[in-house]
Amino acid sequence: MAEADQVAGNPAVYRSGQEIECWLTDMDGVLVHENQAVPGAAELIQRWVDTSKRFLVLTNNSIFTPRDLAARLRASGLEVPEENIWTSALATAQFLKNQVEGSGSGNRAYTIGEAGLTTALHEAGFILTDQDPDFVVLGETRTYSFEAITMAIRLILAGARFIATNPDATGPSKDGPMPATGAIAALITKATGREPYIVGKPNPMMFRSAMNQIDAHSETTAMIGDRMDTDIIAGMEAGLHTVLVLTGITQRDDIGSYPFRPNQVLNSVADLKNQI
Repeated sequence: MAEADQVAGNPAVYRSGQEIECWLTDMDGVLVHENQAVPGAAELIQRWVDTSKRFLVLTNNSIFTPRDLAARLRASGLEVPEENIWTSALATAQFLKNQVEGSGSGNRAYTIGEAGLTTALHEAGFILTDQDPDFVVLGETRTYSFEAITMAIRLILAGARFIATNPDATGPSKDGPMPATGAIAALITKATGREPYIVGKPNPMMFRSAMNQIDAHSETTAMIGDRMDTDIIAGMEAGLHTVLVLTGITQRDDIGSYPFRPNQVLNSVADLKNQI
């Protein structure tokens, strides 16, 4: 099998690199790996800049603000402006803003999360409170509080709508996996009988909100990811050209276990530079 494969399928979905006007890309496993830039990532980003391509770096992590993430990427050797970063927290805030506008819904939210989520909600015009909120918004945090989870359960039972930024059950830490949004959401669901609406990947809603940010259209937008079960399926469902890179979670032997395929399979983002 060639190093850069195009997967057979419906010819209508094929779009060569030259025809793609906008790019969405996952961060961990695609651009960075263990806090180090993936070889070729810096050159790809520079190529996008040099050719005036619109692009966004996407992450399901709702802990950090785009400014925080831009600084972390810079420390890894990648220069990505904060306006080119789109998080599940930003997507959630945009979703809730759209829900409230013109609907008569209130703009009060009880949140479990960190600065990435609270800042996004503040900037979207929400009041953060535990007094009769319209929404309970669950995001990522390094220190989930039993008291905060209990409050969320009671507020949801009292009628607040349950929203989660992303479905990831675990997240990485220096000591190993730790519970993440999806695991805490399951706990709250068990206690309340209410399922959350989850905005982040693999919900294509996150991609659509990202495309709205850069005025992109699905016919001319590509998604680069390292996971078949989030990046690729969500990109496919959003109607995007999908590119799987093998520098993260999904490996070549794993692809066959899924009932869908990406449009391209590449060893890494380094293989994309000459296609743009």
